[in-house]
Amino acid sequence: MEDLIYLYGLIPTAELIEGSLTELKGFDEESEIYPISIASTTAVVCRLSGEKYSEEKIKDLIENDMQWLQEKAFHHHDTVINLSKKFTTLPLKFCTIYKNERNLTETVKANQDKMEKTFALLAGKEEWNLKIYCDDSILKEKVSKDHPVILEKMKAISHLSKGKQFFEKKKIDKLVDGEVEAEKTKISEKIHLQLKDFVVAGDIKRNWNKDVTGRQENMTWNSVYLIAESNVEAFLQEIQQYQRKMEESGWKFEATGPWPAYHFSSFS
Repeated sequence: MEDLIYLYGLIPTAELIEGSLTELKGFDEESEIYPISIASTTAVVCRLSGEKYSEEKIKDLIENDMQWLQEKAFHHHDTVINLSKKFTTLPLKFCTIYKNERNLTETVKANQDKMEKTFALLAGKEEWNLKIYCDDSILKEKVSKDHPVILEKMKAISHLSKGKQFFEKKKIDKLVDGEVEAEKTKISEKIHLQLKDFVVAGDIKRNWNKDVTGRQENMTWNSVYLIAESNVEAFLQEIQQYQRKMEESGWKFEATGPWPAYHFSSFS
């Protein structure tokens, strides 16, 4: 059975230096990673046994062998990170596999213009992620004390009996919770807009729940940015300023990177 081609990412051929990939091991930990130059684009790949890594067998491993999946996903991600440290890299998703070099070459040639535009966008830039967390209890206390609508409603039920106040306070608690969520979104959106002064592009991602983050605070915002290397320090300093100003109010900021530009390269 013919060998398969596992594709990690694409880099500009002009950036490739002889021998710069020799230290990287392939997906099966036996083969070596090597380049396939296709005009102005070079594919970074390794060979896989068509028998051991057929579509059916990989699907079965992904669904039934969590340890294998974790190890191979880490290998892919780590390899792409290594590439992005050396080259302008257009990263591919985990388990992007072609039947042979011919099919890969045809695909790259068909998308050459698109890839060159993407390389131009990514050159000299880094991808950074920002997660914002908030201690809801602190913000809830502030909203309960300062929000005019909440204060008015509390005043309106003050003359009611304790039994009626109990049910009315339940309604007010729901209103407070809604105002807390609205306030978190408002503040996070404002920060996101202000940060755009430092970045080339930005995108909003889905928030993670506490089961994923392992944190006590709720994730309020999850965004990703493409930043010119010359602006990264200023971007991070701006994040630190937000942290200093807002920490006492229960806010926490977590900026991580640089990452391979998965979110700003659409070739797949």
